[in-house]
Amino acid sequence: MALLQIVEPGQSQAPHQHRLAIGIDLGTTHSLVATMQSGLPRVLPDHDGQVLLPSVVRYLADGHVEVGERARQGAAQDPLNTLISVKRFMGRGLDVLHQLGAQLPYDITLHDNGVPYFRTIAGERSPVEASAEILRVLKLRAEEALGGELAGAVITVPAYFDETQRQATKDAARLAGLQVLRLLNEPTAAAVAYGLDRQAEGIHAIYDLGGGTFDISILRLHQGVFEVLATGGNAALGGDDFDHAIAGWIMASAGIVNPDADVQRRLQMTARKVKEALSQRESVELKLAAGTGGAPADWTGVLTRDAFEQLVAPLVDETLRACRRALRDAGLKAADLAEVVLVGGSTRVPLVRRRVGEFFGRPPLTHLDPDQVVAIGAAVQADILAGNKPDSDLLLLDVIPLSLGLETYGGLVEKIVPRNTPIPVARAQEFTTFKDGQTAMSLHVVQGERELVADCRSLARFTLRGIPPMVAGAARIRVAFQVDADGLLSVTAEETSTGVRAEIVVKPSWGLADEDILRLLRESQQHAVADMQARSLTEARAEAERLWLATEAALAEDGRLLDAHEVAALTRAIAELKTLAAAADSAAITQSAERLNHAGELLAARRMDAGIRQAFAGKNLTELEG
Repeated sequence: MALLQIVEPGQSQAPHQHRLAIGIDLGTTHSLVATMQSGLPRVLPDHDGQVLLPSVVRYLADGHVEVGERARQGAAQDPLNTLISVKRFMGRGLDVLHQLGAQLPYDITLHDNGVPYFRTIAGERSPVEASAEILRVLKLRAEEALGGELAGAVITVPAYFDETQRQATKDAARLAGLQVLRLLNEPTAAAVAYGLDRQAEGIHAIYDLGGGTFDISILRLHQGVFEVLATGGNAALGGDDFDHAIAGWIMASAGIVNPDADVQRRLQMTARKVKEALSQRESVELKLAAGTGGAPADWTGVLTRDAFEQLVAPLVDETLRACRRALRDAGLKAADLAEVVLVGGSTRVPLVRRRVGEFFGRPPLTHLDPDQVVAIGAAVQADILAGNKPDSDLLLLDVIPLSLGLETYGGLVEKIVPRNTPIPVARAQEFTTFKDGQTAMSLHVVQGERELVADCRSLARFTLRGIPPMVAGAARIRVAFQVDADGLLSVTAEETSTGVRAEIVVKPSWGLADEDILRLLRESQQHAVADMQARSLTEARAEAERLWLATEAALAEDGRLLDAHEVAALTRAIAELKTLAAAADSAAITQSAERLNHAGELLAARRMDAGIRQAFAGKNLTELEG
């Protein structure tokens, strides 16, 4: 008798077989890889015993690519071909050039799709291609250490990465030959690493300040479910900006003006060493000989920790403003939190630890290496997703950072998935046609908090064709939004009577700038009243246009049912409504529409009577009963 082997979903057919999975922290400054071995997370080192891989890629004339410490060492001599902090460019467009232009020692060109490419000696390279080089090195490191083929990887991203930035990360992984089990928000990964999932139920804040990004996430653990209540942050703020502040101080103090790319890179490397030293010491002495680093004369200076803290205090303040917004979004106060966790190498700065402790009113957790904690959490989750721990009760729910919706008639936004909705999520809503005989519908997917499309960010457009010609408002178009666990969006539109459908996976050319995210959130609050007034006016105008078009069509078809006086009255009501609709008084438009509606009731009644008489014409009682 043949036997069937029963296997739990997600579990290998050979339950004793451990599937090799890894967690990767693809960082702005450093990247690293971790895995689970004998039930414990372990960060994997390179051949020299180093676990941190500098996120630096250098392209050489012979076609070879250097990644890591060797690439960083050659950065000062070869800045145009050495890409540092490339994560800041992931999923970004022209906005990143405007924001970082003064700090970029690169030769950058924009392609037609808006993606920035770096001109190197090996040709043009995109941020995705450069990130793939980093991921290839980490993948090779893991395969050599584990001695087998990888089942997949969990890769972490900032919680504030939008759909485009997440998609760019997945594209880089695909180029590197990695199967992505999931993209995991970095703060969520940190919470797992600290074992907050094994504690009593509570609410936790994860303050993640890395080399190039800042995230704050408010997490709630409830009945085994890890839910992100709110997120905030800045996708272009981190330790690199601390370095820029120090480099600026050095240039001002040493009289360095208009440094070239080589000098900028040298100053940046010096500034990083000074920053790290000031986390352990009270002062650092710097010396520059004439010509060194662009100094016009011999220069000696001392940067104290107090002076350094004054330089970076505005940056720390910016992170705390994001924390305040996240707490407000979650409807919480600092006193409601059980724990505060510090993540990211930049949290080693004493000022950061002190100010965070003061803001939240408690000492933050710092006993795990802040550089490794995200990769460790990703490794734990990868082990679960690979099927090695099918009995695990750990569930992670992230959220979308900004609302998703559609443009409706009049340039209004109909929000389908509100911001801070846990993902994965699927939401659907029915829409209809605006004009008689409409056989196609153009759908415009947008992201943002404002009421008007002009104030939000466009994600994608697509068209549903094949709608049966009907009177306006008769068709039923079901539009479904689906956001997967990686935060990637797909939209489907279907006409319910015929089943014709169209769909799109939202994959625009570049992502939201961090300042755009913050601007959208601020403006949604600052302009809430004005937005509602604008929405009310637009809705009134759209309803007015629908009404007068329908009335004009009825008059053209059955105006003979009215006498001249009645036709004139109805025509005057239509003209009045059109005149008021061009103004900006929504109440007046609504009142005029009501008058037109009332005036049109006589025509509607006579059309109905005429229709009934026509239907019964020539029928006898027997035929009607039959």
